[in-house]
Amino acid sequence: MPKLHKMRIIGIDPGLRTTGFGVIDKDGSKITYVASGTISTVHIDTGDLPSRIKVIFEGIQEIVTHYQPDIASVEIVFVNVNPQSTLLLGQARGACIAALVSKQLPVFEYTALQMKQAVVGYGRAQKIQIQEMVKRLLLLPSLPGMDASDALGLAITHAHTNDSLKKIKSATTTERKHSAMYKAGRSY
Repeated sequence: MPKLHKMRIIGIDPGLRTTGFGVIDKDGSKITYVASGTISTVHIDTGDLPSRIKVIFEGIQEIVTHYQPDIASVEIVFVNVNPQSTLLLGQARGACIAALVSKQLPVFEYTALQMKQAVVGYGRAQKIQIQEMVKRLLLLPSLPGMDASDALGLAITHAHTNDSLKKIKSATTTERKHSAMYKAGRSY
């Protein structure tokens, strides 16, 4: 069986006030902690959305430049009770994805439920359970912050899922039809 090459994965937990990031290395089945933290916009007036988006976008680009990941994993936004909050979170998520693709990174997306299932084994896990499992899986000396642990969880989710995705792709045809593809923002 061929040995899998080392891959660096960045996980992003988008948020308008606080965006978490986590970077891990995957070498075969072994995962290793590289870095984690947050990008904060709490110092910017809540009414100044463009400035907050700019901080998130530039922060993600800076992290990608520094850590040089091979692939990115981003949380999919769920529809909140408050539609305005969902729209604002979607804009923060869009800034994250735009920053990642501007650095030529492939982006994979996972729901919070998928991440919790992959990391904790239970889709309704609490934040503290995610933090504890991330700490254990990455052999960290202490619990990472909530946003950073979610981001690390997303990176771990992709590390566990990527091999399965490759096996599925090699066994089946998963190519998109040309009618469903986009080029330069236009459908054809």
